[in-house]
Amino acid sequence: MEQVRYGIIGIGNMGTGHANYLSAGKIEGAVLTAVCDIRKQRLDWAEETLPKDVAIYDDYKKLLTSGLCDAVIIATPHYLHPVIGMEAFEAGLHVLSEKPIGVYTKKIVEFMEAAKKSGKAFGIMYNQRTNPHYQKMREMVQSGELGELKRCVWIITDWYRSQAYYNSGGWRATWSGEGGGVLLNQCPHNLDLWQWIFGMPNKIRAYCAFGKYHDIEVDDDVTAYAEYPNGATGVFITTTGEAPGTNRLEISGSKGKLVYEAGKLMYTKLDVDEREFCYSTTQGFGLPPMSTTQIECEGHGKQHEGITQNFTNHLLHGEPLLAPGYEGINGLSLSNAMMLSTWKDKTVELPNDGEEFWEELQKRIASSRSKENVVEAVADLSGTYGNK
Repeated sequence: MEQVRYGIIGIGNMGTGHANYLSAGKIEGAVLTAVCDIRKQRLDWAEETLPKDVAIYDDYKKLLTSGLCDAVIIATPHYLHPVIGMEAFEAGLHVLSEKPIGVYTKKIVEFMEAAKKSGKAFGIMYNQRTNPHYQKMREMVQSGELGELKRCVWIITDWYRSQAYYNSGGWRATWSGEGGGVLLNQCPHNLDLWQWIFGMPNKIRAYCAFGKYHDIEVDDDVTAYAEYPNGATGVFITTTGEAPGTNRLEISGSKGKLVYEAGKLMYTKLDVDEREFCYSTTQGFGLPPMSTTQIECEGHGKQHEGITQNFTNHLLHGEPLLAPGYEGINGLSLSNAMMLSTWKDKTVELPNDGEEFWEELQKRIASSRSKENVVEAVADLSGTYGNK
């Protein structure tokens, strides 16, 4: 293969962005050959905007069997990610899925099995993994530079959304159409980074509020507490109903602390491990000697284009995937556990087989109501770095 021929399934907000940079030739070794959507206005946009040699379909099955593509980018509503992905693998295509990987982990297990059986490449659009700040935090945590991990706290409340946003599509913020709210739509990147940097917890206790700040069915305010095998703890707080919001990620270990906020990564390094200091010092109120410095990281990474370039390089040159699709289940497991913990008013242990979550989700899908006052065209839904 000399170049990767991409097809995009779903050319709404996210798919349009992928189509634009691919058709502009911004991905070395890649070419856009086909797009698909079920909405006439998006097909009209494709016909008017994209190069004339890009095939346009209103049925994804036709795209999968067209012979025009080596790989597909799936940018549809969440429930369809694993459904279309499994059919793409069956058709012999490589798959790069938008986030989240799906709505419930039980289905993602099937998705992963299909990927393994196909032998094709499987990636997920975790574009925030290209951010050098997060990469540096992961490197320092994984290398042991922070010592024994103690706590990870992420306050990510700058996801403010108006009611107009939720009215922008019939599928948005419904159990039947989207399958969840802030955790499933805005926070997949954060949940992925939380576990990518700090590791997976073994217990979750969460308190999710549904329609607290908006006229919606799903979660728009969440506070979660996590426990880890080594005794460390974590807190994850998010909402779409708070302005101004905060985005602060703080990681503490026995040798120091990292804080990433407002584009700055600060590192406080202890001269001696706190555990050693605790039992060796004769000072009742003293602190270990320490120093604080800013770790310089340039920019926010190449984001979506970076993930697509990496996926392309993987197919052409064997470059390791930065965001393997198989890891998509980790962040989704956290989201499912938080929701299940709230619904059942209990602590949820991880890993979890997903059966109980699936049963509870079905109850909510069955009672999901049709949306009124839907306005399909709402200004400025692109968000920061392509978040939905």
